[in-house]
Amino acid sequence: MAQNAVHSQEPADNLADQRAGAGIVVLSSSMQLLHMNRQAAELSKLINMAENGGAPAKSAQGVLPAALTELCTEVLKALQVRTEAKDWEQFEVKRIAGNPNQPVLLRGFGLPDRGGIQHARLVVTLEELGRRQQLNTDQAKERFQLTNREQSVVENLAKGWTNKEIANALKITEQTVKEHIKHIMRKTNSTTRTGVLVQVFRS
Repeated sequence: MAQNAVHSQEPADNLADQRAGAGIVVLSSSMQLLHMNRQAAELSKLINMAENGGAPAKSAQGVLPAALTELCTEVLKALQVRTEAKDWEQFEVKRIAGNPNQPVLLRGFGLPDRGGIQHARLVVTLEELGRRQQLNTDQAKERFQLTNREQSVVENLAKGWTNKEIANALKITEQTVKEHIKHIMRKTNSTTRTGVLVQVFRS
């Protein structure tokens, strides 16, 4: 009887694994790693490989990707100014990292402490964008009033494609792609291609 109970649990565990949520990393203000869930470790590995040109990181396993440590440095700077918990309610530091075909959205938050910055904590969530890409480009289309063509350009930007590749795929000129990107940047209030993606994939 007890054995059956064990077996009936397995599918639920497998389902939980498939529905992996965001990766979560918690660091001290001195950048000491305090917590990292399994999803964060997996996504960090992917980012490390992208940063190392596809090779696994040579250094010790579990080393934080450069993109993540840079993000934490920005969060630390913000913690100097945003010293109250309420200062972080509407604020986060974001960047996109990893392989353009499997981009990962990093979102950094500070958890200030009344005892001063040395007691503060940094929290970073890591999330694969590809999984929510369709949903988000539809939402972005509405939110930023993008045309169908602009939405197609954004979807291809998310794949890390060059203007030339986008032009070929959409059967338009590179100049037209540049014009679309310019309009998308204006509508999303961004100044870079990465900035556009951060806006589009914001939850």
